This record gives sequence, structure tokens and C-alpha cells, in this order.
Amino acid sequence: METRNQHESISSEWAKQYWRVAALVVLGIFLFNYFFSVEYSITPQFTLVIHRKTYVRETPNFEEAVFPQEGITLPVRWGDLGKQMVEAGVIDKDKFEALYIQRGGLDENSKRLLYGENNGTIVMNAENAGILLNLFWALGLGTKNDILETGPMQNPQYGGAGNFASTGGWTIAKGNAMDHYSRYSFIRLTPEQQQLVEMVSKNIYRPCCGNSTYFPDCNHGMAMLGLLELMAAEGVSEAGMYDIALQVNSYWFPDTYLTIAKYFEKRGVDWKDIDAKTALGSAYSSAQGYQQILQEVEPPTNQGGGGCGI
Repeated sequence: METRNQHESISSEWAKQYWRVAALVVLGIFLFNYFFSVEYSITPQFTLVIHRKTYVRETPNFEEAVFPQEGITLPVRWGDLGKQMVEAGVIDKDKFEALYIQRGGLDENSKRLLYGENNGTIVMNAENAGILLNLFWALGLGTKNDILETGPMQNPQYGGAGNFASTGGWTIAKGNAMDHYSRYSFIRLTPEQQQLVEMVSKNIYRPCCGNSTYFPDCNHGMAMLGLLELMAAEGVSEAGMYDIALQVNSYWFPDTYLTIAKYFEKRGVDWKDIDAKTALGSAYSSAQGYQQILQEVEPPTNQGGGGCGI
């Protein structure tokens, strides 16, 4: 009996050793294949060539990911909104054109947006981001909406809605900007669409200040409000509104969102995988949140954008 037990013990130990060796062999083969490539050549003499593998991590193309060169298509139809705003006086066409003469003049596409009647969707890119900012600014300012009439803009502590950059800074209207404030039905929203705009606007911040779009005290906030209203009227979903808002903000604040993209990349998150609502929140997209990010990430060279004037 003792001999049998000894034999079983020896067999068990041999089996353990066998599997240890087998595991080491498999691991060795895996590591060898990882670091080297093997090339076989059948000639009059059999040769075996071993090459050292090299691995190069590609540098992320942040610019193309954050604001693509070909632009993005906004899911809205512009129609004749530019013409309506000119006729209402929210945009004084003479002042508007004079402004852009100093910047090289209006191109044909911009003229169509300003004066045309059958404009379809808008492609936004780095070249036209500035003029779209001004057009959406005028749209947000002039469109009648409860956010402008009962929201933070009307808080008495600020001395009236006319004292903000988004109102006092709009100097290319006919007369005073406040003559056109929340006055026109450029966009008509259902109660459900209005509720959606209010909810989403409270979650979209901009890096030039600490306020959300619900408090559109600067040009970027007022422009984003106009875009949100237009998207809601077109039936864009809540998630879709956040996605477009992040892309639009990225063209308006290129330095900021390149930096935010690098911040997330350091944490193993690609820009395409970022939750838009999260990125637009105060922790990242407000002036205060962005300052926290700058403590960890070196900002890129100046890409332009970000100014709060016309």
C-alpha cells in the first residue's frame, strides 16, 4: 500500500512539473512572437530569419477629431431666417456688411444665409464659425422665448437685461439691441420643445464665463440658445442636441476643447467616446472648470476663437 501511495505521489508531482513546463513554453512562445517576427525561406538551404518587432504609438490628431477640417452638418434648416432678421432690424445689413468688409467681405454662402430664402442645412467649419456665431447670436437675441423673459437675464440684481455682453454688445442692429430683445416669432416651439430647450440649456456651459446657456449673458450663450431653439423645432433629440452643441462649442473655442481632449486622452478616453453632456458641464466647459484642467494639461498654440464681441 505504501509503495502504491508513493507511486501516486510521484505521478502527481510529475504531472505538476509537466504543466508548469508546458505553461512556461506557451508563455515563452507568446513573448517571442510579441517581440519578434519570424520569416521562413525555402531555398536549397533552409533559412530562418528573426526580426525584432518595433511598436510606435500614433500621436492622436486632436485637431481633426475635435473640429474636423471638412466641417460638421448642423441638423437644422436655415430657410430664410437671415432675411427675416434683416427685415425685422435685428441685423442691420449695412452695418453687418461693413463689419465683414474689414474681414475680407462676405462670401457667397454667407450672403445666401443672410439674404436667401431656401437655405437647407448648414455645414459649419473653422472658416465660417465666426459668422455663424453672429447669425445665431442675432437669432437667439431676437427670438421670443421665456428664457429671455423670465430667466436669469431679468434678475433685478443685474440692473436689467440690457447690461450684458449679449445685449449691449450687439451693435449691428437697427436702433438699440433691446428694441429687438425676445420680440419676434422666428422660431415657434411647442410646450414640450420649450421644456427641452430649458432643460438642455441649463447643462451647456461655455469657457468664456461661468454661466450656462440658460443665462445667455454673452454672445456664445445667446448664439447657443438660438441654435438650441432651432434644433428643438426641427425635432432633434436631447442627446443629439448635446452632441451638436459640443461640436459647435469646439469650433467657437478651439484652444479650450483641444486642451479638454488632451485631458481626457491622458485618462485613456478618446474624444469620439466622450459623453457630450459631461464635457459641456461646468466641470469642464465653464471658465472655472477649464482653469482646473489647465493645471494638468498644457494648452495648445493659439487656434483663435473665443472672443465675446462681434
